Amino acid sequence: MADFFAFQWHILDDCDQRCKHCYIFSEENDKELISMGYEDMQRVLDNCLEFCRKTKRAPYFSITGGDPILHPDFWRLLELLHEKNIHYSILGNPFHITDEVAERLKELSCRQYQMSLDGLRDTHDYFRKPGSFDITLEKIKILNDAGVRPSIMTTVSKTNIDEIPDLIDVVVENNAGLFSFARYCPTSLEKAVQMTPEEYKNLLEKVWEKYRQYKDSKTFFTLKDHLWTLFLYEKGLYTIPQNLKDDVIYDGCNCGNSHLTILPSGDVFACRRMDSKVGNAINESVYDIFMGKNMDEYRQFEKFEKCSRCELLRFCRGCPAVSYGTTHNMYSKDPQCWKEI
Repeated sequence: MADFFAFQWHILDDCDQRCKHCYIFSEENDKELISMGYEDMQRVLDNCLEFCRKTKRAPYFSITGGDPILHPDFWRLLELLHEKNIHYSILGNPFHITDEVAERLKELSCRQYQMSLDGLRDTHDYFRKPGSFDITLEKIKILNDAGVRPSIMTTVSKTNIDEIPDLIDVVVENNAGLFSFARYCPTSLEKAVQMTPEEYKNLLEKVWEKYRQYKDSKTFFTLKDHLWTLFLYEKGLYTIPQNLKDDVIYDGCNCGNSHLTILPSGDVFACRRMDSKVGNAINESVYDIFMGKNMDEYRQFEKFEKCSRCELLRFCRGCPAVSYGTTHNMYSKDPQCWKEI
């Protein structure tokens, strides 16, 4: 089985929420909302599949937006992915999930539908909109009943850090299929919500205990944040493998390695969480983009100011996007990394 290559594909910008930490709307910048036409979607899909053939990788698509279900050709795209037997999941909102929609997703081989819970009820509804916390919990059951795995993603910041352990209780009680979290990438208006390294390490300690408590539950927990590697390394639960090949990156941030983001305009980003345009998938070869000099900027690991001096360089590297959001320099030290170098 070939290794997977992940494409996060934003097929439109439009959404019926205006979440406070959304990349599209958080700056209130009057951004023109773009939707990719179906012919361009076909072109982009073929382009990505050609890249995977050349690199001997198996494609995995995360279809998102905006809210992807609002795209007029949403179902046509899913039918195309289903016909080609391509693995994919949906990153969307709960508001348009019905029994019929969930059953249709199952018929078209949707492996997972990801929704967000960004804190307990009052905090989540503050970030998103009133009522959305309870609606999200309701839709977990609908997706489960249809046989589509409901996934819950949380964006962690200083605003909601104290609620994450209790949120895990809620997620498990409601039988979410998967739970993960990532740190907030600050915008120019939101740097005040940054956590200190000590606060974040303490969170990981509490969350790790919750994961152990619920290890036999129906919820699977992913260690999405790369600082989990450092956390487990210091606890003696992660060991650097022996007999490694020189200059090979084995784990950590997938930027420049096994991930690309495609926006509704066709623009390709090395990472959606920072300003990282490297090409356009409508009028350029994805293979040429990934192998090109623009992408090489994200593979110059010796430039990482702190990580390049750490024995975990090839396994962690923190989150360059969080570093970029803080300093506009992705090579700067991860603001939540507590390791002394």
